[in-house]
Amino acid sequence: MTVQKIDSEDLSVADLFKSFYAVPDYQREYVWGTDQVEQLLTDIIDEMSGQTSDQAPEYFIGSIVVCPGKNGVLDLIDGQQRMTTLYVSLCAIRDRLLELNAVESSVLKSQLADSSVDEIGEETFRYRLDLQYEDSGDAVVKLAKGQVIDGQLTGSMENIRNAHHVVKRFLTAEFGDDATSVKRFYGYLTNKVKLIRIQTEDVAKALKIFETINDRGVGLNSMDLLKNLLFMKTPPSKFNTLKDTWKELQDRIYDMGEKPLRFLRYFIFSHYDVDVLREDEIYGWLSKNEMIVGYGEDPIKFAKELEKAARAYASFRSGKNEAGDRNRYLDNMRLLGGQAARQHLILLLAGRHLAEPLFDRLAEEVEHLFFCYVITREPTRNFERNFARWASDLRAVTSTKEFEAFISKRFDREKANLAVRFDDAIGRLTLNTLQQYRLRYVLAKLTQQIDLLAYGETEGTRWLETYVRGGYEIEHIFPQNPCQAALDEFGPHEDPEIAQRLGNLVLVEKSINASLGNRPYSEKQPIYQQSKLLLTRALAERPKVGENTKIDRAVASIEPYENWSEKQISERQKALVSLARIVWGLPLKSPSLSSM
Repeated sequence: MTVQKIDSEDLSVADLFKSFYAVPDYQREYVWGTDQVEQLLTDIIDEMSGQTSDQAPEYFIGSIVVCPGKNGVLDLIDGQQRMTTLYVSLCAIRDRLLELNAVESSVLKSQLADSSVDEIGEETFRYRLDLQYEDSGDAVVKLAKGQVIDGQLTGSMENIRNAHHVVKRFLTAEFGDDATSVKRFYGYLTNKVKLIRIQTEDVAKALKIFETINDRGVGLNSMDLLKNLLFMKTPPSKFNTLKDTWKELQDRIYDMGEKPLRFLRYFIFSHYDVDVLREDEIYGWLSKNEMIVGYGEDPIKFAKELEKAARAYASFRSGKNEAGDRNRYLDNMRLLGGQAARQHLILLLAGRHLAEPLFDRLAEEVEHLFFCYVITREPTRNFERNFARWASDLRAVTSTKEFEAFISKRFDREKANLAVRFDDAIGRLTLNTLQQYRLRYVLAKLTQQIDLLAYGETEGTRWLETYVRGGYEIEHIFPQNPCQAALDEFGPHEDPEIAQRLGNLVLVEKSINASLGNRPYSEKQPIYQQSKLLLTRALAERPKVGENTKIDRAVASIEPYENWSEKQISERQKALVSLARIVWGLPLKSPSLSSM
């Protein structure tokens, strides 16, 4: 009787892509979106922590399950979302390096495709990853060839194309035009990011292992050492109390889909004077700081505090305050940060003791500064460390006066330091600079600000989500695909991306957008005047509702335009920079703006 073997290997990404893989046609399609791809990249760069590849620690991102397929190819039974994202990331790194005129890497090239020789000496060229389900189309092959994914796209093809865009945007945001830094990131990814590859002899065994690995609770094994530590400090008579509390904590983290060690790391940042701590250092830190943390004296109390913090953490992520009430600024953070943004939770956890009005102010300041960091491309590791450092000051705040001093010292000073970069970033902002959900956030905030100034805070103006998901679309004033009349009216222009610039974008109702099309500006003007949005109506004509009214003052800095050309787009973008300073609370440069 033959004994079936299970082989398990600890492999770097470089070693992983020395083999060829096929995703069988019965497998699930590629479903990862922007949030999941960004989260994987953010986790990797956070672990790299600005160190060189040789100094940074190894980072484990999970396991895959394979079994032998045809012609020496491994069938991928579990892990295709992660493997596809890694493969797409390698394509994006190659493409970004080529954009920066870096010398093409032969190693990276071989990780995408290579030739193999069969038993009779025949050579076959293959891509390292072959998606065999119909929905994948030729998306991965096109990326591997350096081609654009276009034509009629399926859901998986859309997701694969989006993943490629997300990785390239991430590389640009983190490293700018520095090819050396992109290479360092690639070096870390390929050499220090690790997976476990589990290989069985047949698909039936592989599917059984897949079922076992994906059983609920596996993701929490990394917290077992802490759990055991608390039980060691607990009298046997209280084991049941600790067990129940720990289960509540475990369920809370599981239900919000969070990595347990990320939550625990941010809990430590928010509660203790620590600003640098890797996930693999958490247990060691807790072991050395029993007196500071207090789990030795009262482990159940500590476990309950963890569970309470996890409840607050989940509420903050869902746009609510600790009491579970919807909070406009935390709700805005969902629209700005997506599911990948977490760093701000450090300060929110540290400020849980604040009275409700002060906590609201904190949430507002956090939203504003977080956007400043995003738009100026501040590396995430930098502002995560800032938030961890500031948490100590915030925990000591007990009065409104102390709170205002904290905001002035930390937030106002930081925004003043970022002001020049902020102006430059908004001044150059285009549809392709940010992820689309973040550009919608920008347009929504600018539009909402004018409505708030004119109408005050109402149920219609209070919630940013109304402007993001309330039936509005992004309109290109000068069309992306203009008709000849629109081209003639617009005139010559030097900027090839002129149609994508912020100054050329506006939110309009879907019903209105449908009638705008690719017409010239002169035909669009009367249509803009039908919009409920003041910023949109003010494009063509300043709204007339009386003299010196709030509406007059709200649109005072937004000039209507009789004509539309490259000059007008530049002028409008400059006006939006000034408006943006008000929206995100940066120091004002013009006395006229401060009177609005």
